[in-house]
Amino acid sequence: MATLPIAKIGNPVLRTVAGPVDPAVIPTRACQQFIDDMLETMYENDGIGLAAPQVSRSEQLVVMGCDGQEAFPETVLINPRIVFCGPAQVEMWEGCLSVDGLRGKVTRPSSIRVQALDRAGVPLDFEASGLFAVCIQHELDHLCGKLFLDRMTDLSTLTQLKEFDTYWKREPVTVV
Repeated sequence: MATLPIAKIGNPVLRTVAGPVDPAVIPTRACQQFIDDMLETMYENDGIGLAAPQVSRSEQLVVMGCDGQEAFPETVLINPRIVFCGPAQVEMWEGCLSVDGLRGKVTRPSSIRVQALDRAGVPLDFEASGLFAVCIQHELDHLCGKLFLDRMTDLSTLTQLKEFDTYWKREPVTVV
């Protein structure tokens, strides 16, 4: 496996709508290696999610996984789409591996239903809530050329990491 370079804000790939992955490519060694490399890159950078555009590949592929209090399983989503959003909203601190050193509050639906293919090309149809739902929405935004900054409705919560750690860390944060 290899750690991939992360595209940073300002890189045009982060503002491009990603193309679908051909299902015939999913079982290939190259695709499976790319998935493994994305997972390693995410874990090496202490993230809980990573989208292919963040490693300069404009493809509809995301990986995620989180240990801890709001844990969710390691997940690979290929050609994902959200087919339902629950009416309840949740506000969480978010960060991004492509937006170094910043955190901000984002409001998103607290529950969603997702359809995608897994890393074996098998169709998935599941519901997610809480941090898992927020992470999925954050990563799928990357596939549409959006960053969490675009979803912020109150820029007064935009905070540099040092100040976040000093003044706000007691509140849950999502770094994806």
